[in-house]
Amino acid sequence: MLILQVLINGILIGGLYGCVAVGFSLVWGVSNIINLSHGIFIMLGAYITFWLFTLFHIDPFLTIPISATILFLVGYLVQKFLLNYVVGYTQQSGFGVFLSLILTFGLARVFENLMVGIWSGDWRSVTTTYSGLSLHLAGVSIPYIRIAVFGVALLSAGLLSIFLYRSRAGMAIRAITFNTVGAQIVGIELDRIYNITFALGAALAGIAGSLVSLIYSFSPFLSTPYLSWAFVIVVMGGLGSIYGAIAGGILLGIIESVASVYVGPGYQQAIGFIILVLLLVFRPQGLFGKKFLK
Repeated sequence: MLILQVLINGILIGGLYGCVAVGFSLVWGVSNIINLSHGIFIMLGAYITFWLFTLFHIDPFLTIPISATILFLVGYLVQKFLLNYVVGYTQQSGFGVFLSLILTFGLARVFENLMVGIWSGDWRSVTTTYSGLSLHLAGVSIPYIRIAVFGVALLSAGLLSIFLYRSRAGMAIRAITFNTVGAQIVGIELDRIYNITFALGAALAGIAGSLVSLIYSFSPFLSTPYLSWAFVIVVMGGLGSIYGAIAGGILLGIIESVASVYVGPGYQQAIGFIILVLLLVFRPQGLFGKKFLK
């Protein structure tokens, strides 16, 4: 039963990993911005849930829409007043990519230091009355909270997919992804769509952060590991692919879970990055992605 327990643990945590990566993949795939502040947005979502639960006793799952809304607004403002100034350069020359990297890296450090200054660097966690409850089935123990986190992660990805394929703004985002010039010709305002895209990425990071706070302890300094996981998952799943991000997250979760038991906990992240390097060499479009249009 050990291997079954390991696989279930990997699948459940992989759903959370996928949620961590979806917003990162969306922003990178649409606007070609590698958002190095994505990890800090995840931590902001975790802190929003923590303080709403601690101060106002709001159930952590009910804080998820609040985290998403606050991070949506933060992301919209960041894109509108900062990143739109470098997106043009990003599209016209390779140098613009470095500008976005520098800007989002600096933004992450600013937010990180603000969080440490306001809330300190202490470890925090959210513990509810149902945190220790588990489903016991055929010798396998499955925490209810992990099942719920997995479900919310899949629901978030599903709602994003519906938005992209059923709404006017979503179809405009997809149009820009395929042909930026053609989208402009038919009247799509690039700056507005980029604002919405980055805001959606930040909102998904906020959701992921709220889910992270339900399972793990966290601090402002954990933003870098979550950003690293997002990189690995995007490469695995394929840039800009929602379902690829979820599938890549589940695959990474299974790999880390198996490695933790059969190789050693100290090697599980190393194995993830070894897979990252191999994929970049042999299949740069990802396991579930297509070759880039350009």
